[in-house]
Amino acid sequence: MANYALRVPESLFEYARQVAEEEKVSMNQFFVTAIAEKVSALKTESYFRERMARGEAVGFDDWLRASPDELPQPGDELPG
Repeated sequence: MANYALRVPESLFEYARQVAEEEKVSMNQFFVTAIAEKVSALKTESYFRERMARGEAVGFDDWLRASPDELPQPGDELPG
């Protein structure tokens, strides 16, 4: 396990302390979870950008044409 001294503005630290207290977790756990969530979001964005770059609009259109012409399942309808 690595250690890292983190400098946090007082206002942000106080808010983080309040949230950690409300969630009944330690400050350490709160910061580690926040970092993990941010890393996960960035990695997910990167993954979808890579997938998008490999995609082809023509291939997608072919896939849609080959899909069965069925009504959406309950809950999958477009709004409006």
